[in-house]
Parts: sequence; structure tokens; C-alpha cells
Amino acid sequence: MPNFRHAAWLLVVAGLCWLMLLLGSLSQGRAVLGLPPDWPRWLLLAAQGGFAASIFLYARLQPEALRGHGFIAVLRRLFWRGLVLTAGLVALLALERLRAARVLALPGNSLSATTYTISLGLFILLLAQTLYSWRALVSFRSSGKLRREWLAFELLLGATLLLQLIPWQLPDFLQVGSMLALGVFGVYLSGHQRWVAYLSQGQKAQAIFLQLGVLAFLLVFLQYLRGAQTNSLLLVPPTQQAFLVLASFFAVFYAVAGLLVTLFNLPIADVYEQRRAEILSLQQLSQIIQRGQTAPEIYHALFTSAVQTIRANAAWLDAQLQPTDQAGPLPAPLAHELTEADLAAMRPQLAALLSDEKTEFIDNDLLRSQRFAGLSRPYRSAAVLALRSPTHDYGVLVLLKDELGGFDPEDLSILHTFTTQTVLSLENLQLAQEARVSQRAQDELRIAALVQERLIPKHLPTDNWFEISTYAQAAKEVGGDFYDFLHLPGQRLAVLIGDVSGKGVTAAFHTAQMKGIFHALMQPNPLAKKDRDRYPDPHRFMVLANEALTHCLERSSFITASFYLIDYEAGGFSFARAGHCHTLYYHSIKEEVSYFRSEGLGLGILRDDSYGRHVKNQFWDYNPGDVMVIYTDGIPEARNGEGDEYGEERLARMLEQCFYQSAEEINQYIRHDVQEFSKGLPLHDDQTLLVIKFKASQPQV
Repeated sequence: MPNFRHAAWLLVVAGLCWLMLLLGSLSQGRAVLGLPPDWPRWLLLAAQGGFAASIFLYARLQPEALRGHGFIAVLRRLFWRGLVLTAGLVALLALERLRAARVLALPGNSLSATTYTISLGLFILLLAQTLYSWRALVSFRSSGKLRREWLAFELLLGATLLLQLIPWQLPDFLQVGSMLALGVFGVYLSGHQRWVAYLSQGQKAQAIFLQLGVLAFLLVFLQYLRGAQTNSLLLVPPTQQAFLVLASFFAVFYAVAGLLVTLFNLPIADVYEQRRAEILSLQQLSQIIQRGQTAPEIYHALFTSAVQTIRANAAWLDAQLQPTDQAGPLPAPLAHELTEADLAAMRPQLAALLSDEKTEFIDNDLLRSQRFAGLSRPYRSAAVLALRSPTHDYGVLVLLKDELGGFDPEDLSILHTFTTQTVLSLENLQLAQEARVSQRAQDELRIAALVQERLIPKHLPTDNWFEISTYAQAAKEVGGDFYDFLHLPGQRLAVLIGDVSGKGVTAAFHTAQMKGIFHALMQPNPLAKKDRDRYPDPHRFMVLANEALTHCLERSSFITASFYLIDYEAGGFSFARAGHCHTLYYHSIKEEVSYFRSEGLGLGILRDDSYGRHVKNQFWDYNPGDVMVIYTDGIPEARNGEGDEYGEERLARMLEQCFYQSAEEINQYIRHDVQEFSKGLPLHDDQTLLVIKFKASQPQV
């Protein structure tokens, strides 16, 4: 940015030069203020040249007039400045005429000389403003070569000020030739009107008006100065004629050229407006995609963009359900200048127009084809475009026009771009929604897994009577297996193992319910007369658990479970099976392995009083060294590469091979065999394995 103080000095110099010029004009033929009459010609030309040079340099050092595409702002600013300067000229002339009407006009009139000198200064101011406004427009997106040419033009124009000061006269042919060359240079520069192409239709009308105004202001000044030069009564010093003529010629010619170019560009303004509307519509669609708007907003943006850009007389967008919203109601269609009856008449014909392979259709003579007959008003052209991706049909867009041949291939290309962009945005929206749903499901599963993990007992019961080893592995994030222990008074231990139908969050919820029922039912009954009646036996436990689950378990869900109540003092245990896997048992005295095959129906299958008849209570006296293996169906139903199941027989053989080991070693032995059996395959089902081994040496009661 130029230093203001330096630019202000130019105004001071211009003021001094103009004052000298004024005194010189007043001194034409007489002495003024003691100054000699008839000042030297070179001095007055130097004063005039110094004033012009200062004013032009000051205008040149001002900030660039054009910012961005503010062409109208440049013209408007020049117009208002020209209007003020011209108004000043008109006021001076009116004052002179008023004065002339009262006194006799004589050569060397001071008022006329002052009016002329002020008017000349105003004209130079107008020329400077005009020249550098035109420079801003010429330089719009100009090359370095053009900017150098403009600088050369300025230097040559400034050189004409100096040529007037040299004492000898150039030959006429050289003066005329140089003037013509510089004029042609100005004509060449006037051809750079690129900025006109960036004006809209309304801006072009404004530009024409403003350029006419600037041209009129210049002509008013030129008309006055031309008259003054031929006025015999006006005694004024000679002017920098070459500079003023060339600067005026360029200012006027550029204004005329700009006016003509703007006029000739008016017919293509509509095309420019249409292209700009297309670009804005595409930008709007792109912004909607980036902002991730809803499907109705995307449909509305497409509909509005297509109608405005193509300038359709009527339109219809029949949107379809989104892939993730198939159960919802159909979205309301978007219609422009069409009634419900029109939509009902068009709907049956659309399916036939767009086959599986064809996604767009144009009919530019509807009267001949008789398509879309029966509408409330006749249309001559139609364009139909399907909003279709390889996996989903998002709807159809119909545009209608009154004129024949209303849609050309370029319109179809634009609409195709719009619909492709819309389908892309809708699919992006679907992906974003699916990602959100997936993330929410993952969060829920993670919480459910955390809840289920906390439901598994972290500390195994320890006693001198038995050893316990456990193992649990879920097939998915959240499984359906569960187990729990509870020490009861009187040297008794309650053991519960089960399997909830289903997986995931629901399974974790039912596991929590079953754990709560287990702890609630195993609370001591204060009304029991005998100590052993304080807690329900396994059969009673299953009946009460089934009754409790009846109120909180879905009809499609059930739970299999086995409940064991081990009594160390009695040296035995009782148990009941509710549809769960049979208990595998090693009898140390008989030295044999067998299953407790008892009847039992899963919890939640029967939800009335008859359930108790389908569960049995069984008793067994254990011996030191006996081993009880409790598991879920993921153990015997584990599969190998051939699809064979692990089976209960192999499980029993494994126990026969390892019964003498500790509970933990038995657990590891069986588990290792199961894993080797299904090696390389994903876990088929949740696996839970509990091993209880009664110690060979039982404590004395």
C-alpha cells in the first residue's frame, strides 16, 4: 500500500501548479498582483503539465479500484465522481452566464479565465479517474505482457507532456504519426473487455447505463473546452493539447467499446445465467452431501435444482423408501404445477417407460406420442429420469415443458449429473446411517459382554470336601451360557448352570434375570420349621424359577438349566434338570463313568401349573473320589472339519482317562481334547465346563 504522505505531496504539488496556472491565465495581457503580463509559454505549459502529472500519479498510487468481480462497483464509483465534477462545471458556467448578462463581455475577462482554469482542472481530474478505472478493467485477469503494454502506454502518454516543453518543434509528419500511433495503441488496449463476459443480464443493463453516463460527462467537458479554445474573448494560455487529446480519446473510445461489447453480449446473458444456476445447483447438492442431510432434504434439493435449471413448466419427483426404512410410510411426492389427478394419470405409464436397463427417457413431441394423456393441461415435451443404483430404486423424476422439443441432449446431460449426484448422496446417507446403527450395536454388545462378564463368579467356592474347576468361552461377543455358586448354611453348596436361547444383548439380559432369580430363591425361609426346609429343593427351585420367568421371558425364549444342591453332612446331593445336558459322573467305587439321564423340560416353555410334572428331583450319595462333570451343549456339539459332533460318548471316554487327576487337570484334559477335535474351526456354540471332584479324604463331620 502506498505511503499516504507521499501521495499527499502530489496533491500539494498539483495545487501549486494549478495556482500558477490560474495566475498565468489572469495575467494574459495585463499585470496582476504586481506580476508581469504575458508569462512565458513554457512556464504555463510546465504548470499545466505539472498539475496533470501530479493528478495522474496520485490516481495511479491509489489502491486498485477493482476487487474480485466488482465491475459494477468500479463503474458506479466513476459515474458518481464524474457526476460531481460535471455538476461543478455546470455550476461554473451558470455563474459565468449570470455574470455575463449584467456586464459587457470583453477580452481578458477575469471570471471567464477563472472558470476556464477551474474547468480544465476538473476535466483533468475526471480524465485521471476514468483512465485508472479503465486500467482496472483492462487488467482483469490480464497477462504479464498486457500489464507491460499498459505501462508503456502510460509512459508514452506522459512523454507527451514533456514534448510540449521542448523549444523546437517536431516536424508535422512526426507529430501526426506519433499521435496516430499512440491513438492506435489506445484502440488496441480498448479491445480488452473480458470483464463484460462475467456480468449477469441485470449487471449488463447497469453497466450500459453507467457507461453512458461516464461518456456523457466526458463529452460535456470536451464540448466546453472545444468552445473555449475558439472563443476570441477568452484569453488563456496554451494547453497540453497532445496529452489531453490522447487521454480524452482513450477515455471516450474505451467507454464506447465497452458499451458496444456489453450491448452485443446481452443475448448470451441468459445462457450465462443458466450455466451459473447449474453450477450453483451442483454446489448446493455437493454441500448437502458434505453436511449429511436427511433424505427428504436431498430430494427437495434435487427437485428445486432441476426445475430451476431446466426451467420446467411442471415437475414430479416420486421418491421411494430408503433401504433402511422399508417398514415406514412412503414419502410424499414433490410436485410442481401438477394436481393429484395428474399424478394418478402419469403413475401407470412410468413403469413402462423405464425398463430395468433404461434409466432416462425424453419425449419432445407428446402430442404425437400421446404419452401422459389426460393431464389437466397439455404439455409438449417430457423428460423422465430414474434415481437408481445397482442395489436400490430411489424414485423417478419427471419434468414437463409447454414447448415442442423442450429437452435437448445437453439438458439430459445436466439432469443425469443431478440424478447421479443425488443417488450418490442418498447412498452415502444410507452408509452413514448403517455405520451409526452398527456402532450403536457394537456399543450395546460391548456393554452386554461387560455385564455378562461381571455375572460370572470371579471366586470359586473352596472347601475341604471338594475341588471345583470352571471354563467358559462365548462363541460371539455375548453368549448365553451361565453358571453360579452359592454357599448355604449347614455345609451345603448350591450350583446352577444354564443356557439361554439366543445370543447378544437379550441373552445377557436373561442371564442377569436368571442370576437374580437364583439368589432370590436361595434366600432362607424364616417360616420353615426344619433347617433343611429353609431352602427349596431342586424340583421346587425349578418350579419357582419357571413361574418367575413366565412374567419376564419372551414367548420365543426359554432357558435350559441344571440345579444341584450338595449336602456334605449327608454325603450326597440332589439335583433337577430343566432341559439341560445330562450330568456326567464318575463313580469311584464302581470305577465306571455314566450319565444321569433324567427327564426335565426347559424353563419358560410351559407357563402354567403343569410345569412341575415335567421336572424331577433326584438324589445321589457320592463317595470320596467321585467326579461330577457339568457342561453346556457347546461341548458335545463341537464339530470337526467333516461336520462330525464331539458327542457324549467321547466326553465320557475322556473322563475315564483322567478321573484320577485333580479337578483343574480333568477340566484341562477334556477342554484340550475338545479344542483339538474342532481345531481350525470357529467356535460353533458357547462352551462351559464345570468339574467338581469330591476329595478322596472327606473331613469328619
